[in-house]
Amino acid sequence: QVQLVESGGGLVQAGGSLRLSCAASGSIFSINNMAWSRQPPGKQRELVATIIDGVRPIYAESVKGRFTLSRDDARNTAYLQMNSLKPEDTGVYYCSANIQSVRSGAWRNYWGQGTQVTVSS
Repeated sequence: QVQLVESGGGLVQAGGSLRLSCAASGSIFSINNMAWSRQPPGKQRELVATIIDGVRPIYAESVKGRFTLSRDDARNTAYLQMNSLKPEDTGVYYCSANIQSVRSGAWRNYWGQGTQVTVSS
């Protein structure tokens, strides 16, 4: 059984920083394309940042220069460092990853349960 667990969300004032973590666990053979998405209140989920093995991270225009996505492959963990936070960054942040199972060899996209980020003005 594969799981993605996010952590690090919370309440922060505008201009502050948060670091989100996404840890993958279970019967994992390989991980590709880890990503962070967010769902602002009353809006659709949107991609924030994504990273594929050996490729530079890609960011949404709204977070470029403020957010940094990184991976620790030894720990099967992805991080999202969020600086200069704005009230419009408020939302539930979700981690996702394409993971190859040890048992079946099949690739599947997994999602975490989400972590709330609230930025006050």
